[in-house]
Amino acid sequence: MGISALTPATPSDEVHETLLEFPDNRLLIDLCGEFDRNLAQIEHQLAVQIIRRGNLLAVIGDEASRAQAASVLQQLYARLESGRDVESGDIDGEIRMGGAPDNTGLRDGDQMELFQGGRIEIKTRKKPVEPRTEAQKAYVQSLFRNEMAFGIGPAGTGKTYLAVAVGVSMFLSGQVEKILLSRPAVEAGERLGFLPGDMKEKVDPYMQPLYDSLHDFLPGKQLGKLMEEKKIEIAPLAFMRGRTLSNAFVVLDEAQNASAMQMKMFLTRLGEGSRMVVTGDRSQVDLPRGMQSGLSDAERLLRGIDAISFNYFTARDVVRHPLVAKIIEAYDSNQS
Repeated sequence: MGISALTPATPSDEVHETLLEFPDNRLLIDLCGEFDRNLAQIEHQLAVQIIRRGNLLAVIGDEASRAQAASVLQQLYARLESGRDVESGDIDGEIRMGGAPDNTGLRDGDQMELFQGGRIEIKTRKKPVEPRTEAQKAYVQSLFRNEMAFGIGPAGTGKTYLAVAVGVSMFLSGQVEKILLSRPAVEAGERLGFLPGDMKEKVDPYMQPLYDSLHDFLPGKQLGKLMEEKKIEIAPLAFMRGRTLSNAFVVLDEAQNASAMQMKMFLTRLGEGSRMVVTGDRSQVDLPRGMQSGLSDAERLLRGIDAISFNYFTARDVVRHPLVAKIIEAYDSNQS
């Protein structure tokens, strides 16, 4: 059964509300969340009030906010009807996303599904992953369409996380034979040489965010086996020299800390059947003063080449704690 929505006529001096009826009470409980926390999140983000009346939800607020909140609630209920869960990130993504379906760039074998309203879901072994903003959605489409893609923007916008998710999905569907994740091991104010242990133990802390992403998408035992078989590799950028990477999905993270020569070296590793993704934040360069960032250099030189895409993110695309977006905006304002 579908969801019915009624906006009762009210005199101008009365409260305006939109009533939504949800036929499945069990799904309505999941929609509201424990202690109505899902409703509270929607209320906070959209400046509305939501009151539950049996199997009805009354949305109170100005006309535009009521309409948006009603649409979000209906989309989340449809998500529950399809057997998927609703979590805080899904609510945030639904509030941010909108628009009609468009060409997603899907090809046969892609581990990506298109849902009503143009929503995209990337399949991995542990959980599905969905873009939460229009910029993230365009970025994911670029990753599936292009042999080389750049994702540029501030921290917390999902550049690397989504790239690793797409890499895992392509590996699982057999489109690539291996995954290789890399980062420049550049010191951000600390002295690498004074860390204890051998070279691997010194470098591993710099690679940890890549390990964390992989653990989100693959079971631990399977990930360990794949790394042991070298089907998934995590290595510092300096270790890429001399290699030709064929039939691989390759991600260079923190690319703003690669020199221009290192970036050229990395990009020319591209082999037959491979995909390359380069992610970075131009505002967090840790290179020595006066050294040109390879990310900015590549952006300048490669922009006009077909099959290379450039996707950009702003503080509006931050999907971490809401304060992170405000912090980024504050620093950006201070620099301008």
